[in-house]
Amino acid sequence: MDPDLSALDESLDEQGVDGYLIHADSTDSTQYYLSGFDAPDPFVTLYDGEVRLFFGRSLEFGRAKREARAASVERAIDYDYGAYSEEYGPREATYRSLADFLEAHGVDSVAAPPRFPLHTADGLRDLGVSVTVDREDTVTGIRAVKTDEEIENVREAQKANEAAMHAAEDLIAGADVVDGTLHHEGEPLTSEAVKTEIEVTLLRHGCALDETIVACGTDAADPHDRGSGPLAADEPIIIDIFPQDKATKYHADMTRTFCRGEPTEAVREWYDLTEDAYRAALDAVEPGATGADVHAAACDVYEDAGEPTLRSDEGTETGFIHSTGHGVGLDVHEGPSLAPSGEELQPGHVITIEPGLYDPEVGGVRIEDLVVVTEDGYENLTDYRVELEV
Repeated sequence: MDPDLSALDESLDEQGVDGYLIHADSTDSTQYYLSGFDAPDPFVTLYDGEVRLFFGRSLEFGRAKREARAASVERAIDYDYGAYSEEYGPREATYRSLADFLEAHGVDSVAAPPRFPLHTADGLRDLGVSVTVDREDTVTGIRAVKTDEEIENVREAQKANEAAMHAAEDLIAGADVVDGTLHHEGEPLTSEAVKTEIEVTLLRHGCALDETIVACGTDAADPHDRGSGPLAADEPIIIDIFPQDKATKYHADMTRTFCRGEPTEAVREWYDLTEDAYRAALDAVEPGATGADVHAAACDVYEDAGEPTLRSDEGTETGFIHSTGHGVGLDVHEGPSLAPSGEELQPGHVITIEPGLYDPEVGGVRIEDLVVVTEDGYENLTDYRVELEV
């Protein structure tokens, strides 16, 4: 995938700098996006109209020359690192070699993303290189609009996600109920056991995750409580899975709320209301609408039913207490935002729609799909039923 960096060219012209500089490992999504290279240790990417890589050490040099999407791949030892190290020590030598690398490419001023290492910035500034912060974080804005290839990467990750959700639902649906607790093969069915089933299924489909949410009862009243312990019958169980494809690095995201047994009247009302908010938010998705518009559509449904939202009461700790969604790509949370400050939606934005209600006295309910904004509306990348009882 060769990204369209014309917006970055325009930004550099507006900022009056020669290039864009990143110093990070490839878990930094902007680094991976711009360099096209996956490495566990930090390296430098310069964009000056071309992508150029600079390595302080030679370990990844050969692989980078084969795999990176770069016009040139260079090392500190190509720029007198050894002599500098003897005279100034290894850290100062790295800065001097990097400054020489920039000079060799006619670059004496760079913009850098907000999380650029301060020590590198100061080291270059001491050597006369101008380093300024790209306050707009331009590359993240470019990343938010996905190419067809990127959308396909997300779609494939979401298929794996759906397989994992099916595995979790099947485990819950097939459980026995013993004294109000779900049991599997004679033992209490726990949040941890369901998470293991999710993780194993994802691995079989080429995906992985660090954490997932399987939260039951009062645990589900906190949107980001991971959940723990035995799962109860007749209570809502929120399952939120957000894996990353190990090959492409793109994420997926989806949430379903299940109840094994008979939900309370309050949970049933909440679920139906949340489904209404979810569908209203989906109906609001189209190019030209803003993330704020989509969020407002969900808030309207809740507020009309008398439920608190952060829009109606910014101090509320119950009700709809988060935004309606966010972008998904190389990061599981990226732009655009579906919140009161949400920007205009564009074709190619991949976003979640995930309204929910929360109260420790009831539990929690959330429904989440992953969609892509199209020229005339949206395409839902999620193929999974919306139903509470299993």
